[in-house]
Amino acid sequence: MQSDRATEARGTAPALGDGYPLAITRFPAQGKAWATMCFAPAMGVRQDFYAPLARFLAEEGIHVLTFDYHGMGWSRPKKLSDFQGTVTDWAEMDLNAMLAHAREPAPSLPLLMMGHSLGGQILGITPDNAAVRASLHVTAGSGWYKLNDRMPLQVRMLWFVLMPVLLPLVGYFPGKRLRMIGDLPLHVAWQWRRWCLHPDYLLSEGKGARASFDRVTAPILSYSFEDDPMVNRAAVESLNGFYRNSPLEHRHVAPADIGAANIGHFGFFSERSRATLWKDALQWLRAQAAPAAQSNVTARTAQWAT
Repeated sequence: MQSDRATEARGTAPALGDGYPLAITRFPAQGKAWATMCFAPAMGVRQDFYAPLARFLAEEGIHVLTFDYHGMGWSRPKKLSDFQGTVTDWAEMDLNAMLAHAREPAPSLPLLMMGHSLGGQILGITPDNAAVRASLHVTAGSGWYKLNDRMPLQVRMLWFVLMPVLLPLVGYFPGKRLRMIGDLPLHVAWQWRRWCLHPDYLLSEGKGARASFDRVTAPILSYSFEDDPMVNRAAVESLNGFYRNSPLEHRHVAPADIGAANIGHFGFFSERSRATLWKDALQWLRAQAAPAAQSNVTARTAQWAT
C-alpha cells in the first residue's frame, strides 16, 4: 500500500491533572479505519523511534497516536532537574490522557494499545485501562534486578552506585552521557529504582496497584526474545502474571525462528521485522478488534509458530 506520510501530524496535547503539554504525533489510518492504537513508549525512548511501526499500522487501517511522557523526548522541559513527576504520573496522567486523546478522531472504533517495555508495565496502573480492547506488549517484563541474568554487574552498578551518587548530585539521572537508558527525571529514577529492588516490582506500591491491574480484562499478546539482554523470558513471564484477569498469549521468539541475526530489546520495531513480527502482531490485532471477537482466549503461553 502506498505511503501517505504527508498526513502525519505532530502537535501537543495536555495530560490530565496538571495540563502539562505532551508532544504527540498522529498517523491517520489509510483506507477504511478499523481501530485506533496508542503507543506507550519504553523508558528513555523518544516517540519517533516507533514511527516505522506506526506507519505500517496506519497503512493497514489503524489510527495511531505516539507520544512522549513528561520530561522525556519532545516533552522534555528546558531544565530537567526542575521536573517533579514520577512514573506513577506517567501512568495516571500521561498514558491515561493519551488513551482518551487517541480516540478523538474516531470514538466508535476499538481502542488498542502497544506497550514497549515500561509501556506494557504501566498499563496495569492506568486508571482507564479497562477501555483498552486489546494490548500488544513488546519486551514488557518485571524490572526486579535479580531476574536480569544477562547484565548482572551492570544493573547492580546502576541501582547501587550510579543512581544513589548521581541523582542527588545532578538533580536527574544523566543516562545519555553514560550511554545508559537516557536522561531520567529525578523522581522517575528514584521510583523506578525502588520498584526494581523489590521482587513484586511495581505491585510493591500496594493494594491499589493490585486492584488496578485486576481491572484489565483485555486480551494481551506479549512478546519476549531469546537474545534480549535487558528483559529476559522470566521477567516477561513475571509481569504477565500481574495481568491475572486478562486472556494472555506469550510468544517467546529466537532470532533463528524468523530468520534474523538478532532481535534484542529493540529489534521488533525495525523495518526488517515487517514481514514476520509485524504481520504476526497485525493478524492478532485484527482478530481482537473484530466485532465478533471473543474474550475467551485461554492460552497463557505459546511458542512461535510458523
